[in-house]
Amino acid sequence: FTFDPRQLPTGAAYTLAAVQAALTRIGDPYVWGATGPDSFDCSGLMVWAYRQAGKGLPRSSQAQMSAGVPVSRDQLQPGDLIIYYPDAHHVGMYVGDGYVIHASTFGVPVKVVPVDGAGPYLSARRV
Repeated sequence: FTFDPRQLPTGAAYTLAAVQAALTRIGDPYVWGATGPDSFDCSGLMVWAYRQAGKGLPRSSQAQMSAGVPVSRDQLQPGDLIIYYPDAHHVGMYVGDGYVIHASTFGVPVKVVPVDGAGPYLSARRV
């Protein structure tokens, strides 16, 4: 899969900057508790990407579920955080066109997958 960030729709400048930052980390290794710049866990990737855009986020996926404002699945925009699993133990960033970037688990590098390929969808937040 090749995602072209030039295809991103317009939005908040910091949001698009966070998406573009996250996309530069494709292929980096998953390491539990890592917040970059060379390895990440799921929420650490979100924190790092938004930090590059000048915006702070809570550290854990559970805390990120309380950040920003809720957004319905049919209104997702690039940069929205998608929270997965009933206990909110995973998070990814929507990049557009039905895809999310995430750091999933040990042995799997940061990658872009279809939204439903990152786990069972729980909710989304716009930060």
